[in-house]
Amino acid sequence: PDDPAPPPRQARLSEVFGADFWSFFGVRKGKHMQKDAVTIRPHQVVIVGLVCGAIFVAVLRLGGRTIGRSAGL
Repeated sequence: PDDPAPPPRQARLSEVFGADFWSFFGVRKGKHMQKDAVTIRPHQVVIVGLVCGAIFVAVLRLGGRTIGRSAGL
């Protein structure tokens, strides 16, 4: 009898953040990309990407506001 292959494990949150982080720079090794394609689901990438993008925008706004205040604007 054929035993069905076990389903691929779900990616940990840290793995999804790592994949999104490196995708912001456009740098990813082929073997990591293949592993991510099996373990990471598209909705995980979208949600983590939106969160990372929101954090990035918030940091830019905070930095701009801080520089503006120190310059007396």
